[in-house]
Amino acid sequence: MKKIGFILICLVTVFACKKEKENTIDIKKESIAYASFGEKISDENVVSKEMAAKEFNNLKEGDTINMKFASTINEVCKKKGCWMKLDLGDQQESMVRFKDYGFFVPLDADSKEVIVNGRAFVTKIPVKELQHYAKDSGKSEEEIAAITEPEFTFAFEADGVLMKNE
Repeated sequence: MKKIGFILICLVTVFACKKEKENTIDIKKESIAYASFGEKISDENVVSKEMAAKEFNNLKEGDTINMKFASTINEVCKKKGCWMKLDLGDQQESMVRFKDYGFFVPLDADSKEVIVNGRAFVTKIPVKELQHYAKDSGKSEEEIAAITEPEFTFAFEADGVLMKNE
């Protein structure tokens, strides 16, 4: 009798475990493929472009903070890929350059999703530099000549970039 009771308990346990396993949903983290530029970085602990914008808006000229955020590329340097402008939402963007001019991104990277890691700061860009960027991005001579005032910008020096593969 004890053997039959033991066998019944074992069978009930096996069937209960099997039923439990059937009701379990396997949740796996979606693996996203990235092209990597600069230092090796991960896609963990990334803030949104909206959070990055809040951080930028709290900075004063001379302040610097380390940050990793995700965004979409609005524009890339069409000569070398040595800078890019990232969308921060609400008609704002961040001018991203690369640490020590040590790496570049593809010239056709407009509209790609990226994660950047580095330091964020606010700076005043002189007229000559603004005109240089306008020339690099393929603006007309008239558009370049119309740049006559320096501007404050949300700047970012990236030490690493992940670009989502499509």
